[in-house]
Amino acid sequence: IIGAVEPVYFSPLNKPVLARIDTGAENSSIDAKNIELFEREGAKWVAFDFLNKRTGEKHRFEKRVYKQVKIKRQEESEERIVVLMTIKIGSERITAQFSLADREKFEYQALIGRNILKGRAIVDTALIKTLH
Repeated sequence: IIGAVEPVYFSPLNKPVLARIDTGAENSSIDAKNIELFEREGAKWVAFDFLNKRTGEKHRFEKRVYKQVKIKRQEESEERIVVLMTIKIGSERITAQFSLADREKFEYQALIGRNILKGRAIVDTALIKTLH
């Protein structure tokens, strides 16, 4: 059983990021800045910056583009890049799909959706930070 907000480690970062646990979201997302698409050995890749707002720890990721998806919103739709990220949540290390998003206006820099939660966790929204 996990809470509505949990610490998540994004490899290779040393400190966790507090992530919103959202059973209503199908997929997970991470706050990405300075997104740059490029090609490497004939494949699409992306580079992006991530800054842990709580600790100041910064990392420039380079990931192969897993896919691109269209996110539908009430006002408009948005095209997002999806990459595979390795995270540690609790004692479990997981590689899963994350869409790259500007989460500047959100309190939490990462969102953990059903693609990670399904079959792994029950969410009690009355709890927070149950994992270490």
